[in-house]
Order: sequence, then C-alpha cells, then structure tokens
Amino acid sequence: MLLKLLHFVYPMRYLAFTLIVLGFLFSAVWWAGGGHFAPALVLGYLSAVGVHDLLQSKRSILRNYPVIGHLRFMLEFIRPEIRQYFIESDNEAAPFSRAQRSLVYQRAKGDSDKHPFGSQRDAYAKGHEWMTHSVAPSTVASHDFRIIIGPDTAQPYSASVFNISAMSFGALSANAIQALNAGAKRGGFAHDTGEGSISVHHRKHGGDLIWELGSGYFGCRNDDGTFSADKFKANACDPQVKLIEIKLSQGAKPGHGGVLPGPKVTAEIAEARGVPMGVDCVSPAAHSAFGTPVEMMHFIARLRELSGGKPTGFKLCIGHPWEWFAMVKAMVQTGITPDFIVVDGTEGGTGAAPLEFIDHVGTPLQEGLILVHNTLRGAGLRDRIKIGCAGKVINAFDVARLMALGADWCNSARGFMFALGCLQAQTCHTGNCPTGVATQDGLRQQALVVPDKAERVFHFHQQTLHALQELVQAAGVQHPNEITAHHIVRRTGDHTVASLAQALLNEIPVGSLMGEDLDDLPLLYRHHWAQARAESFALA
Repeated sequence: MLLKLLHFVYPMRYLAFTLIVLGFLFSAVWWAGGGHFAPALVLGYLSAVGVHDLLQSKRSILRNYPVIGHLRFMLEFIRPEIRQYFIESDNEAAPFSRAQRSLVYQRAKGDSDKHPFGSQRDAYAKGHEWMTHSVAPSTVASHDFRIIIGPDTAQPYSASVFNISAMSFGALSANAIQALNAGAKRGGFAHDTGEGSISVHHRKHGGDLIWELGSGYFGCRNDDGTFSADKFKANACDPQVKLIEIKLSQGAKPGHGGVLPGPKVTAEIAEARGVPMGVDCVSPAAHSAFGTPVEMMHFIARLRELSGGKPTGFKLCIGHPWEWFAMVKAMVQTGITPDFIVVDGTEGGTGAAPLEFIDHVGTPLQEGLILVHNTLRGAGLRDRIKIGCAGKVINAFDVARLMALGADWCNSARGFMFALGCLQAQTCHTGNCPTGVATQDGLRQQALVVPDKAERVFHFHQQTLHALQELVQAAGVQHPNEITAHHIVRRTGDHTVASLAQALLNEIPVGSLMGEDLDDLPLLYRHHWAQARAESFALA
C-alpha cells in the first residue's frame, strides 16, 4: 500500500533521475569540502541530460524515462540488430515484423526509407508475392490518390485511399487523438473516431472525421442506452464529420462487445460518450436500433437523412456468410444501399480482448474482402457501394494488394500508432504505456508532444502514398484502383506461381446471384445464398 501511494505521489520511473540529482548535490557538497571532483562532474552531466530529456519534445520515451531511457537508444547506436531483437519486440504476439515497424519509424521521422543489399525476402518461399511491372512506366502527377464516397448523396466525400482506422478516445490518450487529427488535417485524410464517439480532442484541430457508431450509441444515446435521433443529429451535422459508420463488429473481437470499467470513465470520456462518470460503460454485443437486415437498411437511410445527406455505411468482420448474404438481399429488396462498407479483418488490433477471440474468431481480411467484393458484384451492387478495409495495412504494397482484391481504400490503426511513437510494449490495457499513446495517465501522456507527433503522422501518410505512387507508375497505370489481381503474383508451390486473380479472387460474374441457376458459382454461394433471408439474420 505504501509503495502504491508513493507511486501515485511520485512516479517511480523518475526514481533513477531523482537519485542522480541527489547524488550530484551530495557530491558537489563533498567536492566543496575538499573531496574529489570526478563524481560531481559525472553526476552533474547526467543531471543535465535528465533535465534535457524532460524538456525535449522529439522522444516520448525520454520524457517519461529521463536518463535511463537512453539505454534503448544506446543499443540502437551500438548495434541495429540488438534494437531489432530486444528493443522492438518480435515475440509471437507482435502484430508487425521488425522490418515493417522500422519502415514506419523511418517514414514518420521523414528519414530515407531506402535499403541496401537487395530484398530481405526469400523469393522462392511459398507464399511470396510480387507485383508485375511495365516496360513502359507511367507518369503520375500527384501521390494524392482519392475516391468519391457517396457520389449521389447531398454531401459526397473525396477521401484519400489511405486513412486512420478506428481508435477511440479512452483507448488512446487525449494527446494521441489530437496528434492523429492534426496530422489528418494537414494531410487531407480522414480520422475514424472509433466507437468512443467524438471528443473535444477530435475537434481541436479540425481534421476530417469518420464518426463510428457502435452498439453503445456513444454520443447519441438515451439514458437507457438506446439510440437518440436528436443527439445524433446534433453531432452528425458538424461539418467536421464527413462519413457516418455503423460498427457491426470489430475484427479483433467480433461478436463480443465490451465494458470500460467505471474507474476508467473519466469526466472527459463521460462527456464524449454521454454516459455517467465513474460508472461501467457497457458496449453490448448487438445493436438495439435494428434486429433484421431490412431494419438495418432503414436505419442506414435514417442516419443518412438525419446527418443532412452525408455518406453512411457500416463496418463488419465477416462471420456467418448467410448473415452477410441476408444484408445484401435486404439491399436488393428495399432498394436502400449503404454508401460504403468497411471490411475489418480478424487480424485487426485492440487494446484488450480474450486471446481466443484474437486468434480464432472472425474471418481474416483477405477472405472477408473477397467475399464482400464478389457478393456485391453478384448482386449487381458493386458500382453503387465503395469498400474500405482494415487489418495489418502498413505499407504501400499492402494498399496496392488489397485494392487489387477489391478494396477502394484502406485504413491503418497500428501503423499510425507507430508513427506516434508506439513501441508495441503491449501494456495498452494497464494504462502504463511508456510513450503516452495508449493511456489516460495525465503525466504519461504529456510525454507525447502533439505538434511533433502530428508531423510524424503527416509524414507517414505522405511517404506511404509517395511509395504507392511509385508502384502505380511501375505498373504502368494512373491510379491504384487500376491495379488488378492480375498485377500481383504469388508463389503457390516450389515450382508454381499464379496471379491473385487465379489463386484467390476468382471474381463471379456481375448479377450472377440474381438468376435462378447458381450451379456455376463457388460452393459457398450455392450453399448459403438461397438460405439467406432479408427479413432475418437466421437461416431460412
């Protein structure tokens, strides 16, 4: 108990710096009394280093861990491999490889992302993929690749093909939210709020927002947790909000819901979510505003109307295929279509979830994206609905590959977290994030200096799109949406290769699900399409 009280009054991570300062004062007195000068000089230098660490703004680690934080950077300087194997953790739970994380850090800092000595991948390993290139490369004037979402709505949105994926205030710190939004504002790309709603920190810098509505209806809920049209309209009509996104499920824990314990519901979180301070904040596993696919389509139309005609869609991780087919049948039956659908892969991240859900529940992004793209083609709806995707999207090849498989744009969460300085310490659920990214500790998050990290967010986005521009030019096309599954080749065996069009995509004909004969379609469609019903998520 005494140790906890001491930690609350004075963070123990400053203990080493405090002891150094006290040692310097003691040695200075000793030196003045005739003792040796060396201890005073050494400890005086270390004290000055610690003061500089606290005042500088570039490195969050040093602001939170003065003096001792230099051990990390000493290892980097002495041997890059030590950094890779011990500092940038590479255990089984790590979401990205060392090379990928290093790439984000370089691009976020504005450093060169060029590497010597050729490929670090085994070109003959099964599963290796590459993009075919043209002997007549194109010239593309700008890396600012955009698509129009909701072209037939009253307020269509010109979106970047690379945006910030859903991360809520509460999961991320106030400073992290501000830095992400300020970077999005400067770069002209979108920032998804996550289901924690729109906080004052999202509004401060004016970056474009995608407002995500989860089953808790945070920011637009009545006292009993049901949907409030009046509160929704008040937030949705804010010019900063560009898209409305209903969250059906999250890739890292689909079908699970969640609880933010009362002690973590601060005044700011309570205000943003519209819940009582200090009381458990429950996000149910299912929505209460609709119970059938048809009702869901009418809810989408209602939100679009209440928001003043802003593009409205939904996000999901694919689960039972017949439930997804039922949604598509409801679109056909009602004539109401979402303006966009975001496919979240099970490899997506979260601050905390049961291990079984993280590893074994939900469909991976590749398979989910292909199913959504193909089903909309088969129903004749693909041209009316844009598809976004999220799940371990980190570099320009990831974006190009997913667009080749059917996506119109990509979102990234952890990539932008790394740009903020995340070290993947995997302490998000404890509140002890060493870089101030995923914590509500007011002192820890002050280590994350908003202007500096907003610059890194901007640079990461820009350099990733510059790399995408180079890939587009190498392929001989003008826009990444012209890269098809025929441009990406996979090694399927020791001596065999196939394009993704042959190995994965296998596009079904446009309108093929609307006919009587499904015999020529893949088994999944033959088996479940006829059993799906617009009136219910259950099998017929």
